[in-house]
Amino acid sequence: MLHEVAVRVATRAAEHVRLRRPEVFGGGAGVSESTGDNAVQSKSTPTDPVTVVDTETERVLREMLAELRPQDAILGEEEGAEDDSVDGVRWVLDPIDGTVNFMYGIPAYAVSVAVQIDGASVAGAVVDVARELVYSAALGRGATVQRADGTRERLACSAVTDVSMTLLATGFGYGSRRRAVQGAIISELLPQVRDIRRIGSAALDLCMVASGVVDAHFEHGLSPWDWAAGALIAAEAGAVVKLPAANSTSAQGAATVAMAPGISDAFLAVLRSAGALDPIPG
Repeated sequence: MLHEVAVRVATRAAEHVRLRRPEVFGGGAGVSESTGDNAVQSKSTPTDPVTVVDTETERVLREMLAELRPQDAILGEEEGAEDDSVDGVRWVLDPIDGTVNFMYGIPAYAVSVAVQIDGASVAGAVVDVARELVYSAALGRGATVQRADGTRERLACSAVTDVSMTLLATGFGYGSRRRAVQGAIISELLPQVRDIRRIGSAALDLCMVASGVVDAHFEHGLSPWDWAAGALIAAEAGAVVKLPAANSTSAQGAATVAMAPGISDAFLAVLRSAGALDPIPG
């Protein structure tokens, strides 16, 4: 039941995002000069945007959950939560993960919906809006992806066993201090892996680990809404996952890691050697 609700509300919210982008930003790539003054605002830094579609989409999610699960708590990226408790049932919402991509027309942004019980994710869905892919999982039941034509495939992460052959996904914070530290870490990691990808959506990075498109993902300073669904999907696809606390904040800068099982011990050792498992506050 919880899995079905997660998929249903995430899919509906993704439809809203898909329809609203051309209305707000025009039909092409890039941010239109005609975009209204109130369409985009800044959050933590001038480079950390929130759009009117982010706030609208969270409202769509909240309204649907109020109908389907009125007794449950909600934590959303834009409206937060009524309190900091992780006890009981809590829905964790990211209306658009990859807002910068969304603004510029880069087709890598997602709606992420997870439900947690006592701080642990038990079901979740991540919808790749542009590609119309619905990734989802329920605890102990595996992970799947459903395509626009209705076909569904069970997910399994890659069989890589050599860290030097690892295709690694990562992301960077918005603050200059954190970025400087992250850049230094990347300079140590790059010679030790096959290559590095920066897609711009942690939720999609985690789903790419689940599907074997990349072999590992790590990032500092993710908030619960960034990883709550994607990390469960990765874990249910066989990935080894290391997560921040359920009540963590981006400012604490804890690391999120997901990796194929065949490289997990060696890759963690590489991250540890580079200082990449230590928090980067900011």
